[in-house]
Order: sequence, then structure tokens, then C-alpha cells
Amino acid sequence: MKNLLLLFIVFAFVSCKKSERYGPLNLKNGQEVELLVSHRYGADNDQLLKLPGNVDAGASLSGFDQREPGYTYRVKAKFNRDEVPLQDGPEYYFIFEKIISKEQYKGSESFTLQLITSYVPGGPVIRLSKTGNDYYLIPGKLQLTYANSTIQNELEEIWLNAQEIRTNWQNGQRPKWKAIKATVVHDPQQFGKAYLVQQIQFTN
Repeated sequence: MKNLLLLFIVFAFVSCKKSERYGPLNLKNGQEVELLVSHRYGADNDQLLKLPGNVDAGASLSGFDQREPGYTYRVKAKFNRDEVPLQDGPEYYFIFEKIISKEQYKGSESFTLQLITSYVPGGPVIRLSKTGNDYYLIPGKLQLTYANSTIQNELEEIWLNAQEIRTNWQNGQRPKWKAIKATVVHDPQQFGKAYLVQQIQFTN
């Protein structure tokens, strides 16, 4: 009788653990979901949505290395909750499993992205690199082209400041601006590979 009671308690405990739900969407650890991934890779409104309903997924998507700017994806992913999160890491996130569908964005609406991002710990970082004469938001993957020479000069100024910071990082040097906001569209000449910068706004 005691063995049966102990077995029942263990079973009830395991069942309870399995049914625990986490995050704003109350998902189970390991639960598979469908997500809608935006065409605005790395932008301010690069929102991850859970399907159906297009509700904010409330967590990031890990492992989606095939993602290209300019394309909207429906993907299958698994919700993951870490018992012991990494230091300064998220408690829960989605793990990419496979692409269900991929559709090219046909519109021309502009969107914004931040060229200075703050990390804890670490402080503000300029999100810009340069290879040859080309500027990149994500090195080797997402280029920033420019609409005119004024934008080109501003990107060069940002890049020079980024180099200064990287050279003097031990002295705690910070960007000379509080924020840099770039207004961009998908570059039709390099679709899926570059954003065309139309305007840059500096906040001192």
C-alpha cells in the first residue's frame, strides 16, 4: 500500500513538472509552435509573432542561421526554458527547427534600425563595421548602402568613431552620440543582402 502511495506521489510530481508553463504565452518546455519571422532583420520593429493570431512571441528565436533580410518566414520552433539560465542570458527562448514557408517582401515601406546598442554588462556599442569600401550592419551578411554622398560621409564618421572606441576600449571610451537611428529600405540592387540607408539621425 505504501509503495502504491509513493508511486502515486512520484507520478503526480512528474505530471505537474511536465505541465508547468512559462513566459507570457504560458508555453510548456519543449512545446512546438509556429512563428512568423519579419522581413525587417535587425530593425526596431523586427517582431517575432506566434501563429495563429499574430501575437507577440515574447522571446527570441535561436539557431535560425538561414534567415535573409527581405523575406517573411513561417517557421516551426520549439519553446525552451532553461532551469539555470546563463549569466545575463534569457530564461526562455525558441529553438529553430525548420522553415515552413518563405515569401519575398514586395513593399517599399521604410523602417528604422539603431546603430548604437547597449549591452549589460558592457555598455553602448556601435553596430557598424567596414570591409574595403563597404559598410555592414552584420559583417559579411547585411550590408548598409547609401542613398547619397551625405549618408556615405555620415557612415564614415560613425565608422571612424567605432574604430576609436575599439582601439581605446580599455579606457572605457564610449560613442560620441547617445543614439544613432538609420531609416532604411531593402536595397533593390542587392535585395536580401543590403539595406539602403535613406537618412541618419544623431542624438547627442
